[in-house]
Amino acid sequence: MTATSVGALLLCRAAPLSVRPVAHLLQEGMSLVPAGDGWSVLVPEGKPWRRDGSPGDGGVGAEPVDRVVGGWATALAVGSTWPVLALWWDGDRSGYTLAAGFRRPVGYTWLADGTPVGEDEAMRTFGVRLGLDPVLDVQALEGLTRADPEADADIRLRGLLAVLSRTGVELPPGLTPGESADRLRSVAGILPQAEQIEWAGWRDAVRVELDTVESGSLGPWVLGPRARAIASAQVAAGLPLTLWGARRRSGGWAAAGLLLLVQGLLGFAYDRLRGSAGGSWSSGR
Repeated sequence: MTATSVGALLLCRAAPLSVRPVAHLLQEGMSLVPAGDGWSVLVPEGKPWRRDGSPGDGGVGAEPVDRVVGGWATALAVGSTWPVLALWWDGDRSGYTLAAGFRRPVGYTWLADGTPVGEDEAMRTFGVRLGLDPVLDVQALEGLTRADPEADADIRLRGLLAVLSRTGVELPPGLTPGESADRLRSVAGILPQAEQIEWAGWRDAVRVELDTVESGSLGPWVLGPRARAIASAQVAAGLPLTLWGARRRSGGWAAAGLLLLVQGLLGFAYDRLRGSAGGSWSSGR
């Protein structure tokens, strides 16, 4: 890792078919690639953590990479039924943020030389939320929280991925923690199974979302009686989060709020559409 090796990956515990419509709502260009059995990875095409700063990484006014991708992970997780793991790194630190539903995200950080600066409890919570083995896997994770002069931040993230490989994670060759965002984008662009996620406006995003809802690929709750309650919670959480992100000029958290709002409003619209059509919702399915 070097001072210019700033980058991030978003691991989603879902197939690309389920990730695609939610990723569109982030309004960011990304490459979507299968990443093992039941996993996908999103590779950012831009570097939004540098939009408001100087040309150098971490310039005055620039939003840190961990804050940007943390907002993205939260947005993806609350708009879906699967967890999202953001891996991030810059010249000084590396770490992860795990978002799952409406629960508070959990994360851990290492300095560039591998020194742990996170809380041990966060690592244990990480294992529980991903359903990892409470003995073998959690012991391996706890090893990443101990001092090791031979393990830098890159090695720590690779160790984390080694544990996750037992859940099916398999990143494509070249998508390696510690690489620059430009290098990751170049690698993702030539992978045969990669597809581009481009923002084409709200009309197309809503159409894609509704098509996915009809197919049921976002999960069973969108076709059941819980949908209205979830939609209400999404709108209630999305509005203040959008305003907070706008005030803080935080693109990641503003995107999370907008995605929540859109998901909630679509939930209400879909519920009304299905109810007026005498569909399965009116029968309490």
